[in-house]
Amino acid sequence: SAPKQCFEMGTASPSKNQNSYPCLTKKLLPWTFYAILPLVLFRLYFYPYPVLHTDPIHSSSPTTTTLLLSPPPSEVKSADAKGTPCDYTSGKWVRDRRGPLYNGTTCRIIKKGQNCISHGRPDMGYLYWRWKPKQCRLPRFEPTTFLNLFGNKHLAFVGDSMARNQLESLLCMLSTASAPVLVNYTNGGEDDKFRRWHFSSHNITLSVYWSPFLVKGVEKSSTGPNHNELYVDRVDERWAADLNGIDMIVLSIGHWFLHPAVYYEGDSVLGCHYCPGLNHSEIGFYEALRKAVRTTLKSVIERKGTNGNGKFDVILTTFSPSHFEGEWDKFGACSKTKPYKEGQKSLEGMDAEMRQIELEEVEAANKHMKAMHLESKHLRLEALDVTKLSLMRPDGHPGPYMHPFPFAGEVSVTQQRVQNDCVHWCLPGPIDTWNEILLQVSHARTEEKGQQEGDKSFVG
Repeated sequence: SAPKQCFEMGTASPSKNQNSYPCLTKKLLPWTFYAILPLVLFRLYFYPYPVLHTDPIHSSSPTTTTLLLSPPPSEVKSADAKGTPCDYTSGKWVRDRRGPLYNGTTCRIIKKGQNCISHGRPDMGYLYWRWKPKQCRLPRFEPTTFLNLFGNKHLAFVGDSMARNQLESLLCMLSTASAPVLVNYTNGGEDDKFRRWHFSSHNITLSVYWSPFLVKGVEKSSTGPNHNELYVDRVDERWAADLNGIDMIVLSIGHWFLHPAVYYEGDSVLGCHYCPGLNHSEIGFYEALRKAVRTTLKSVIERKGTNGNGKFDVILTTFSPSHFEGEWDKFGACSKTKPYKEGQKSLEGMDAEMRQIELEEVEAANKHMKAMHLESKHLRLEALDVTKLSLMRPDGHPGPYMHPFPFAGEVSVTQQRVQNDCVHWCLPGPIDTWNEILLQVSHARTEEKGQQEGDKSFVG
């Protein structure tokens, strides 16, 4: 028996008090371990270690930058032995009781149509989820770390309204650590589509450029043609002309390509998408998107690839799926209140095709730079692949709450007709995760740059 075994381990009689202590210890030790283990697991799950960070601008210690760039190795698997970066695209949404860094009251930058809380959205569960990648841990966004990392730089978000949605998310998270100042400027009278904010604490400028095609285009209007006109071989100079004053651009396009359009290449009509009544060949919008992305990246390479004044980063945010499940002007168009579970929703159809085109063009552009011996010297291109993780969040859109208190009237909710936004994202909301990944990608880039400079110093 266990008591007998315990006594036999002693060298004296079991009646001796001193030999009862190791026996008692042996019996209690396993129970102590099993009692403490659940507490440790609970602590690690709900209170993960924060990312260590310091201020590299004011710090005199050369080792503090390493702490800022990477979480503890025991906690995060950021790369394998060959230096392969972590894949943030595959994972699942898990509960996070901490919630967002900001809300509609603390951040006044939010566009009214995305301020779901202040517009009366009754459910709050969509705020308490975080993205958990399969291969690594995605740390909670640290605004001070971001500000330190991008000190004295100009970041520009260029593209359609999703680019602005992402920018406003970033501004709101950063404003919890430092207050931005809006610097208005006009471009054709559209000052709300071309804006800049400045963080004087770190001398950072954040800009938004409205360019729904990235290439030159004429948008449909009530006074002009009822279709868009795109020149797929000419970059939009409204943003491209400012490249010399920008350190990093985040590109975002896709949804405007779904509208009727006529495409031009050179001086000829290439074709069109849904243009009844016009004598043009129907070619769809996939090829136009591909050509637009290719022209954009080619133009950036030509203008910045041989520029020796520092490095220039290009981030292409992949297509963000919409979640319309009914009529756009009726209750329930996107009324889900929880994320899809892993395996419950597949990436397919148009969403998959749009994402694939963007990823392929980024890869092709990188191969082109490698052939020109430009890779990692002055220009770096990368895709911010958010399509899959965004697809799994049908609960994150404003829906009818793009309008203030849309169901405040006496008419039954199911009978009311109200416009729904199932494309953009509530702020705060799932789009905040895009910027968490953006920060980690930027970390990796800075770490790579530091290693390269260290190697050069060692060789020299």
